[in-house]
Amino acid sequence: MKLDSVVKQILDARVYDVAERTPLDAAPVLSGRLNNQVWLKREDLQPVFSFKLRGAYNRMSQLTEAERAKGVVCASAGNHAQGVALSAQTLAIKATIVMPRTTPEIKVQNVRNLGARVVLHGDAFDDASAHAQELVTTTGATYVHPYDDEQVIAGQGTIGREILEQAPSDLDAVFVPVGGGGLIAGVAAYIKYLRPGVKVIGVEPEDAPTLHDALAAKRRVSLKNVGLFADGVAVKQIGKKTFDLARHYVDEVVLVSVDQICAAIADVFDDTRSIAEPAGALAVAGLKKYAQEKQLENRKLVAIESGANINFHRLRHVSERAELGEAREALLAVEIPEKPGSFKRFCSLLGKRAITEFNYRYSHADKAQIFVGLALAEAEEKQQVLSKLADADYAVVDMTDNEMAKLHVRYMVGGLAPQCDGIEEMLFRFEFPERPGALLEFLKGIGQQWNISLFHYRNHGAAYGRVLVGLQVAKGERTALRESLSAIGYPLTEETDNPAAQLFL
Repeated sequence: MKLDSVVKQILDARVYDVAERTPLDAAPVLSGRLNNQVWLKREDLQPVFSFKLRGAYNRMSQLTEAERAKGVVCASAGNHAQGVALSAQTLAIKATIVMPRTTPEIKVQNVRNLGARVVLHGDAFDDASAHAQELVTTTGATYVHPYDDEQVIAGQGTIGREILEQAPSDLDAVFVPVGGGGLIAGVAAYIKYLRPGVKVIGVEPEDAPTLHDALAAKRRVSLKNVGLFADGVAVKQIGKKTFDLARHYVDEVVLVSVDQICAAIADVFDDTRSIAEPAGALAVAGLKKYAQEKQLENRKLVAIESGANINFHRLRHVSERAELGEAREALLAVEIPEKPGSFKRFCSLLGKRAITEFNYRYSHADKAQIFVGLALAEAEEKQQVLSKLADADYAVVDMTDNEMAKLHVRYMVGGLAPQCDGIEEMLFRFEFPERPGALLEFLKGIGQQWNISLFHYRNHGAAYGRVLVGLQVAKGERTALRESLSAIGYPLTEETDNPAAQLFL
């Protein structure tokens, strides 16, 4: 795609029949903390609470009368679906939206409320997408791609146009969330055409580095698995057209953790009293990380807050992880003597630091392993605490970045599994699809060869649940167990040697 052609399509894009020209709001709290001037491009204020409306409407508004008569089809688990549904309602076009069966009911109902027909099919986006293509073949309807389409890219690119019209002329950088690439392709093309000195920086989750890995390989790559927390950008491969633009006009890509995304959601709330979805706060998380690592000061920075379609019940998980993402909490495993007064002595060493949680269960006559959370005033405090405990001869393991510890161990009161001759316990962490029968399918996949010794399940109001499973296995059967679990098809991580498991489970 030629740059001048893309820019012309952006200038001609029809989006404002349904989309809002969203404000570029100053973020004074975040600006003060980072010592830079920060603005948020408020795409969460669109009628469907996401930027996706722009691209969908621009694509659909240019259909011929014959195409409109046959309707449109798309596959989506959320924001694109709502954008297509509202566009179809406005243009009086019949729309069929294929959504995975795991899609939260609130998103399904929102699409139905906009007048679209919803078809629930498969457990993941790929299943829904394949079925949508079948419907296109059988009905002759037009498929509205969520990102890899010139007119969709142009619609999203109007955000770049608005940013340059609203931001100061000496703007330094724009941070853009990346999934399939439609948003960053359009925004980067427009900004680099008019203001090549402004940096365009993509932001992706660490567990879904679609553009990051493609740029490193100098070609599109397909990720084996992607993290689902920021479901709005959970795409295994960036689009062909979007990558063609991104590889020329995106300056770099920042990767951020789940905890950093949660902290960014809290930052957005502090400045706007609005709640971004994980993908919506992604650019804010990247802006913060980039500014801190590059030690930027007095720069003018914009982050696109891309959406606010978050399930209310996920906020519990966001709140739990935000303090970790802001480095205001540390999680430690500490060994203390199993005798009266040990806990008091331990707390006295911590001084006036607040203990956010304390988990312990008796398991040994001489020593106790405790799982403790500490509130921190600043990130440097954690190392001070670790050094102080080490000087006092406490054995300490830092669990702050240990995903299994954060997802499961801190919510469990466990103990070590009993030892049997020739039998070992192996631990695995899974993501289960949230649908009827998921657990039964898992148990059938394991079969009756191995005994389940531990099972801990948590759900955060998302389309998947987090499960930690312990299985007893003979020493010569470890490979066979791994192969059986992989064949089930649920994303998994082996945690047998995780220090959190060794100390507490």
